[in-house]
Amino acid sequence: MRNVERISSLKSELLDIFMSMEVTEHEQRSRSAAQRNLRARRGIELHKEFKRLSRDIAPLPEDALSEDVLGDDEMH
Repeated sequence: MRNVERISSLKSELLDIFMSMEVTEHEQRSRSAAQRNLRARRGIELHKEFKRLSRDIAPLPEDALSEDVLGDDEMH
C-alpha cells in the first residue's frame, strides 16, 4: 500500500510540474505575441506617418504655386 501512495504522490507531483511548465510556456507565448503585435502596429503607424509626411512635403504642382503667389499678392 505504501508503494501505491508513493507512486500516486509522485504522479501528482509530476502533473503539477508539467502544468506549471505549460502555464509558463503559455505566458511566454502570450508575451511574445503581444510584442509582435505592438511592433507590427508601430510599423504600420510609421509607414502611414512617412507616407503622410512625404505627401505633405512633396513639391506642389506649378498651378498651385502660381495660385499661391497670386493669392498672396491679392491680400497685400
